[in-house]
Amino acid sequence: MSYSTAASGQRSVTEATPVALCTREPRVPADRLVADMVPPPRFDSVRFDTYVPDPGRPSQSQAVAVLSAFATGLGGPHGPSARSARRWFAKKPAAPTGPRGVYLDGGYGVGKTHLLASLWHATPAPAEEKAFGTFVELTNLVGALGFQQTVETLGGHRLLCIDEFELDDPGDTVLISSLLRRLVDSGVALAATSNTLPGKLGEGRFAAADFLREIQGLAAQFRPLRIDGEDYRHRGLPEAPAPYSDDQVTRAAYATEGASLDDFPGLLDHLAKVHPSRYGALTDGVRAVCLTDVTAVPDQSTALRLVVLADRLYDREIPVLASGLPFDRLFSEEMLNGGYRKKYFRAISRLTALARDAKGLVSQ
Repeated sequence: MSYSTAASGQRSVTEATPVALCTREPRVPADRLVADMVPPPRFDSVRFDTYVPDPGRPSQSQAVAVLSAFATGLGGPHGPSARSARRWFAKKPAAPTGPRGVYLDGGYGVGKTHLLASLWHATPAPAEEKAFGTFVELTNLVGALGFQQTVETLGGHRLLCIDEFELDDPGDTVLISSLLRRLVDSGVALAATSNTLPGKLGEGRFAAADFLREIQGLAAQFRPLRIDGEDYRHRGLPEAPAPYSDDQVTRAAYATEGASLDDFPGLLDHLAKVHPSRYGALTDGVRAVCLTDVTAVPDQSTALRLVVLADRLYDREIPVLASGLPFDRLFSEEMLNGGYRKKYFRAISRLTALARDAKGLVSQ
């Protein structure tokens, strides 16, 4: 989505007052956590037929075909009533015909989330029987509801999609692996994408091997699908606009209805006080994020928090207008060559796309 002056709601300086994300301390009730487990706005309208495979990467077309068939196979009776009916009318339950899960293996920007959301939409079941969320959102749900209540809440679902499965936190990985094992026993189908483990400096087939090893006894439930390709967000597109001046960013914030305006270092400090699971709520009602004085991220903890914020902004299609350093200089060379490099490159890719979306907010 791109923004023009008319579409973005620009007004005179006296007609709009930007909010400050730094003043927000959102609280997210547990029932919202469950209700929000649907594809985010950016992926609300995606479907398999809106995915544009790269002709030079046959694995992309193959993934669409496999996932389409997987979605079709999830039709039919499901849940406690269906299991009861099988007990009455069959001598023993039919054995599963294949893996109850798929794992999408590929680099950033090849469309894994697009395909995962398309699978959610294509699965023939009502929305309340399907769940879609990131690994962070799922762990937060367990924290809010408790393990057993989460099993009971999701156990009646037909499909659970987990985006960005975080393999770099052993404790959370074991927790979610145990949860998934219980859900599979309840008949829930699984689909996931993941990030690579710390210390893995490349991208390739090792990602699938790491994922299957980390989920331990669940490995047999997943069919890995390799998706090769380059970052689609920059395929044939112009480079992101250069950063603007502080004055341009400030004027745009005051001229745009629903914009936020924050000093970048101050926002980074504030993120340390808000749990990452609440970063989505932090941006509720915000139509554009305006940042002044963007500087290099000082340390890895701060960088990882910024990655989560970038993901939530991208999911919600919120353009980002900034002054200071360009986004491809946010992270140090040490960070970009370290174990979390894949996350940082994804954040750069997504923030660059959002900067491109924000270009129309500045008066030419």
